[in-house]
Amino acid sequence: MDKHNRTIIVTGASSGIGAYCTRALKANGWRVFATARKPEDLARLEADGIEAFYLDYCDAASIAALVETMLERTGGTLDALFNNGAHAQAGAVEDLPMQALRDQFEVNFFGWHDLTRRIVPVMRRQGHGRIVHCSSILGLVPVKWRGAYAASKHALEGLMLCLRAELEGTGTHVSLIEPGPIESKMAANGLQWFEKYIDVDNSPHREAYQRQLERLRAGGTKSRFKLKPDAVWSELRHALDSPRPRPHYVVTTPARTGVLLKRLLPASWLYRILASQA
Repeated sequence: MDKHNRTIIVTGASSGIGAYCTRALKANGWRVFATARKPEDLARLEADGIEAFYLDYCDAASIAALVETMLERTGGTLDALFNNGAHAQAGAVEDLPMQALRDQFEVNFFGWHDLTRRIVPVMRRQGHGRIVHCSSILGLVPVKWRGAYAASKHALEGLMLCLRAELEGTGTHVSLIEPGPIESKMAANGLQWFEKYIDVDNSPHREAYQRQLERLRAGGTKSRFKLKPDAVWSELRHALDSPRPRPHYVVTTPARTGVLLKRLLPASWLYRILASQA
């Protein structure tokens, strides 16, 4: 396969990980089909010479239209898919209304599955492909107040690891990237979902929520361990280029520490430690 002008779909390219990886891929010779929802974000991508398309994971018609248009432009082929667009619904599990969970899964799980299913036959026909999902360390370990998001990522991990096994021997490889804290707009964008669905005043977690809200409104938790999106790009590049891409790419020190503790500690100890975190 010619490593120049390979083709890839990158979703959630408006900011953060998606925006950075889109431009890094283009700089490395990829032909990138980047997606976003807002016209101004699409315009910024196009201004940088990137082919940009509207995509809303909640809108099946937009997913179908993206794939149809992309295949027309490539002559029916695609080398890689990077599922990345998502949002994070914060809130204690007992405070999550059913609609909050439905909205979380529609974007973070069902939409990803829809797009992936449309791409797998393309890669089967051509005999090669890379499917990379930007999951989260919360797809591997639980953290308070993140039940909806963690559930969507746990579901993604299970589904796509099964797909990885089912595609063994076809030339198509599936990988999951599990970042910890990365500089992005995830926290700021999640604030609207928290305010939409969580009844702070009537919750037994009201005081904890107030502390969380202060952090969200300030752009998320401040941490010396928070890395820039280029940390994810280095792992994505390996998943796309390596002859033996790994199933898991854990990014950031907190994420690697979480995975290590999960392997070493009894479950009750691990969950007690995680529950003690603010």
